[in-house]
Amino acid sequence: MSAKSSDRMGLAQSLVAYGSKQGASEVEVSIQEGLESRVSVLDQNIDKLTESVFKGLSLRVFVDGKAASASSSDFTLETLERLVDNAVARARLAGQDPFGGLPEAEPVQAKAEDLKIFDPALTEVTVEQRIAIAKAIEAVGIKDSRIKKSMGANCNSFNWDVALANSKGFAGSYRRSLINCGGGFQGGEGTNLFEDYWGDSSTQLADLRSPESIGKIALERVTRLLGGRMVETQNVPVVFDPQMGAWLLGFLARCLTGISVARRQSFLADKLGTKVGNEQVNIVDDGLLVGGRGTVPFDGEGVPCRKIGLIEQGVLKSYLLDTYWGKKLQQRSTGNADGPNNLYWAAGAHSPEDIIRSVDKGLYLTRYLGLGQEATTGDISVGAFGLWIEKGALAFPVSEITISANLGTLLQNVEMVGNDLELRDSVSAPTIKFAEITVGGKSG
Repeated sequence: MSAKSSDRMGLAQSLVAYGSKQGASEVEVSIQEGLESRVSVLDQNIDKLTESVFKGLSLRVFVDGKAASASSSDFTLETLERLVDNAVARARLAGQDPFGGLPEAEPVQAKAEDLKIFDPALTEVTVEQRIAIAKAIEAVGIKDSRIKKSMGANCNSFNWDVALANSKGFAGSYRRSLINCGGGFQGGEGTNLFEDYWGDSSTQLADLRSPESIGKIALERVTRLLGGRMVETQNVPVVFDPQMGAWLLGFLARCLTGISVARRQSFLADKLGTKVGNEQVNIVDDGLLVGGRGTVPFDGEGVPCRKIGLIEQGVLKSYLLDTYWGKKLQQRSTGNADGPNNLYWAAGAHSPEDIIRSVDKGLYLTRYLGLGQEATTGDISVGAFGLWIEKGALAFPVSEITISANLGTLLQNVEMVGNDLELRDSVSAPTIKFAEITVGGKSG
């Protein structure tokens, strides 16, 4: 890194003091520096290889309830002081906003080193090693005769440092590291082609799945779809595999954000404290999950991250809030200025096998296509792929279908939640069975 943590913090605090002297009533300075390295291979040849050092400073100033922001990658003191001067001048010309301003300082209890979000071993992974990992992932699929085409494989690493200070007395810093790897394949015949992808990520090098296991899962996700066919349009139980559960949870997160709720662009507006799902709906955002992919000790405003029960036994307990939208809703920030941290649907008591066995006729959903999600109403309509379930067993692959549902209704109609939750992404879910969804296919 180009600067020590103490140097970054000293610079941030000095600019906070300078901004206050120039007439700003509140000042916030954030500094990020790091190294990003990306490798992708295609047909066992290097497709892309990039390494970049990045650094940036962003600031917000408030003058009598009026705000302005600015950023720079030039850290010379003359440039940064001019940046502050211009921001203060622009803030004086802005309109007043009663909801603007920085959060009151809160002590950050979590220590970054205890959260296992930085691994020195990740800084020592060479480009050659990451190329070898990506090639090993891809090799699993391309040697299988059922695979017609590789969609490529990758292995990327990120190491960065963050320092944040503001005029409310907050000063904090942390280091983060992350590695993610994955690959995808295509199989099928003629126009009846299927593709899928699988990846893994970790803040700790030793916790990353092996390249061979990543490639194997990607291969299995493609080959199980080969020969997919349509089914007749019908209303049936649908089982979401963990990836589709995470996709659904990502949509729910959009509906829980302060900006969507305050602007009344969410079907969950005005629903705080009410029952929005049945007792099997337990949604958590844990910003302090040890080793979590989205774990940080504090958010982008310096508010301590925490573990939040968003929905508990179907009752909506909290939204995902930063300071501004929290004020709009007359609530405190939840430490989610950067969105969800580690969002997950809490595990249930049923094995995935038992969930499938409970379905006489229905769909095991494994992949979707399209952007048919409307947060204001909760409506969902997307293309889908998966496996048809007959008499409690996976019978055959299905394709060229759609699923149509409403998220609010789905939350009320959860029948079973799996015990297979794995917290290996910033949004995670177990297998989930819903009582009934419209599966659109061929006319009966």
